[in-house]
Amino acid sequence: MPAAAGPRAAQPAAPEPGVTEAGGTQRGAAEPGATEPAAAEPAATEPPAAMPAAAGPRAAQPAAPEPGATEAGGTEPGATEARPAGRPQAPGGSGPTETRPPAPGARGRRTGPPKAQKRGPGGGLLMGRPFGVPVYVAPSWFLVAALITWVFGGQLDRVLPELGGARYLVSLFFAVAFYASVLVHELAHTVAALRFKLPVRRIQLQFFGGVSEIEKESETPGREFVLAFVGPLLSLVLAGVFYAGMRAVEPGTVPGVLLAGLMISNLIVAVFNLLPGLPLDGGRMLRAVVWKITGKPMSGTIAAAWVGRALAVSVLIGLPLLNQSGALGGDPQEIGGMNTVTDALLAAILAAIIWTGAGNSLRMARLREHLPELRARTLTRRAVPVESGTPLSEALRRANDAGARALVVVDPDGDPTAVVREAAIVSVPQHRRPWVTVSGLAQDLTEGMRVSAELAGEELLDTLRATPATEYLVVEDSGEIYGVLSAADVERAFVKAMARPS
Repeated sequence: MPAAAGPRAAQPAAPEPGVTEAGGTQRGAAEPGATEPAAAEPAATEPPAAMPAAAGPRAAQPAAPEPGATEAGGTEPGATEARPAGRPQAPGGSGPTETRPPAPGARGRRTGPPKAQKRGPGGGLLMGRPFGVPVYVAPSWFLVAALITWVFGGQLDRVLPELGGARYLVSLFFAVAFYASVLVHELAHTVAALRFKLPVRRIQLQFFGGVSEIEKESETPGREFVLAFVGPLLSLVLAGVFYAGMRAVEPGTVPGVLLAGLMISNLIVAVFNLLPGLPLDGGRMLRAVVWKITGKPMSGTIAAAWVGRALAVSVLIGLPLLNQSGALGGDPQEIGGMNTVTDALLAAILAAIIWTGAGNSLRMARLREHLPELRARTLTRRAVPVESGTPLSEALRRANDAGARALVVVDPDGDPTAVVREAAIVSVPQHRRPWVTVSGLAQDLTEGMRVSAELAGEELLDTLRATPATEYLVVEDSGEIYGVLSAADVERAFVKAMARPS
């Protein structure tokens, strides 16, 4: 069984937040029919060094606004996250996934902060939910199952020629049994992750093996090591079980050949996964060791990723050479032609997946390193409190005088009740603003739209994901209004942090 069929380590993609509007056509600052905001508009005025006490919220360091980044379609605008593209998974490796830091965005039409879009199954055929985790079989699995059936069937024709056409049924059974053992490998990662209270989104069986999509990273290097090691360990245990079964049956029979094939396949999966390079399980074990020695997760990721890239080059060059020399069990005299091309193609695919997975591991580590730079306090815009019946033009004049870039609707007692949407302001022509009240442009505050000014990093993004919106009210621990946080500002800061070199 080629190592390519082994389980692989799930690699989450780096999120790339995006803000789109739900429920309306997209508008930009230059949309026909919409006039540019006046100088008094909050989104167009840079804040002064200090916020006057009369203006309500305290001074903050807002990001530069971009009118039209959020849309003003309807009364329930929402921000929708651009789902990160999936990263290639490691062949033969079913190691734990890296942390998938949430990105701002929202699912569907909603009225809240950016929330990571909940991806639909998209994983193929749902086979079950062991331990509460959905298991999907991707369409690509049927392709590799057919390939295994054809290849193993040819081997059975030489070993058990009396089977005739029935050999392909035996081969299909082997393919299913092998992927059942791959599922056991993945379940080992899943059970360990759940034991460490790490959420597992799903398990997927596909072309090059299996993927366990673990949502968060281990908190300690010891847990990271265990989480990575249990998969290859279970594959080794299965290889031992199949070996014991093979010794208990008569050689040269269908059960004997099947057990021998499953024993060898699981042994290959275990050994391949133990190679010390990301994104394989062995790479995560190496990362955990370096993390433990240096105390820095990033150092472990860098070391294991570069070893993974070296491993990719070794696979690209070494696998065809080993097969040509007969070191993998073939007869050098019979190797050539299509076999050589197949070996080279397989090596290129494996090398590409390992190389890409290692690079993606580095990118995700850099993302986690920069996440603490996202702080609600520094991204918040100054805001002025206005009552619901205030004309928009008057509200913008007050904001301009105070150097603010956001409006908060308050009741007669001064308690905040809603946040005026920037996109809605942009959509109102300037000549109509004296006759439009802020209440018609505001989004009522829900509990999830009140954000603590102390939030930062992944905790901040998790909070925004929980209640998708385009703007949030930022408050101090005392309940005092601090300002307004725009999903668009978080998005820009997120992208800027990702682009900054480590």
